[in-house]
Amino acid sequence: MLKDEVLLQFHYEWVYNTILVHQHPVTGLLPSFYEQGSRKVNNPNDLSHHSWVRDNVYGCLAVWGLALAYRKSVDAVNRAKAYELEQSVVKLMRSLLFSMMCQSDKVEKFKQSQATSDSLHAKYSSANGKVCVGDKEWGHLQIDATSLYVLMLSQMTASGLQIVWSLDEVHFVQNLVFYIELAYHTPDYGIWERGDKTNHGLPELNASSIGMAKAALESINELDLFGAQGGPKSVIHVMPDYIRRNQAILESLLPRESNSKEIDAGLLSIISYPAFSVESKAVVDITRDDIESKLKGRYGCKRFLRDGYMTPMENRNRLHYEPAELQVFDNIECEWPLFFMYLVLDGLFRGDVQQIHEYSELLEDLLMDPEESYVEDVGAKPVMDFPKDVDVQTLSKT
Repeated sequence: MLKDEVLLQFHYEWVYNTILVHQHPVTGLLPSFYEQGSRKVNNPNDLSHHSWVRDNVYGCLAVWGLALAYRKSVDAVNRAKAYELEQSVVKLMRSLLFSMMCQSDKVEKFKQSQATSDSLHAKYSSANGKVCVGDKEWGHLQIDATSLYVLMLSQMTASGLQIVWSLDEVHFVQNLVFYIELAYHTPDYGIWERGDKTNHGLPELNASSIGMAKAALESINELDLFGAQGGPKSVIHVMPDYIRRNQAILESLLPRESNSKEIDAGLLSIISYPAFSVESKAVVDITRDDIESKLKGRYGCKRFLRDGYMTPMENRNRLHYEPAELQVFDNIECEWPLFFMYLVLDGLFRGDVQQIHEYSELLEDLLMDPEESYVEDVGAKPVMDFPKDVDVQTLSKT
């Protein structure tokens, strides 16, 4: 029991200091700034008050997971922490719901037009939940982001969280189902927000978007959004045909991500956690093997081949690339440790101990002291700051 208490406290400190401390006190949304020492630093594009739907949903998953762990405790203090964490999640999810409901007219238009200008926005202001950029100033049509929200809304509701409070909200969520159910023939800007590989703003059919939509449709089908207090009016319905169509197109696309991307590390989110969209084990294995063989590097996985984002050769004065320019980015693509974490989670769910150890060790080698401005010795032992009230020796024995 003591070990469990120590672990819970350890994770609570990490979740609070890395996530909850940044949650906006009014809207509950997570802004896009990061901490460097004790000073808040905005990103280069000065988007510090922008809250991405996808980032916010992923950001609250750790909070929700920890709340579920605290639920198992019989201690009154831990129960209070569970409630605190749950309400932080509810606040964030309801803020996203409110922001999207303010664009309900766009959802109605999109169901008829499938036009990029009629799509829900991919991000909102963290200060007030309103739009922060214009319809044509960003690649807003991201079916995977909306689908991720629907997927997690359904799972959180099934776990006992009361996120949806009224029939108006139920009807809007049903409209979100209509919004994403045609993902199998709706080109969008994808998980990286820029469309095709040349960044000319051309949407294309993305396997990651289709997979996330398929998972969301399966998860929310016949779910009562009011939980145990609900009735027939609060149940969400999905046509089975749309699930099967998305499944068929998804498996015909894989292991490709899209027409311009032969493979993409973002596919890890649909062949494993959180979507688990692909039913064929053979297709899952082929896709994972392709990602590991073509995108894996020393510091993480490339997003996709010939990805110019954040490379020294990228022209920062324009967003798009010329077709012949892509060759310049060959073998110098940025590597992102995030995808090693996806592979650790994949190993956990599949029970692959070797994969868990392999990618955990790779991640540990990349850890660095946040107080250091640079790493003098890449092979140096990583530094991890444990909470002051956690006994590290006791923790290591667990």
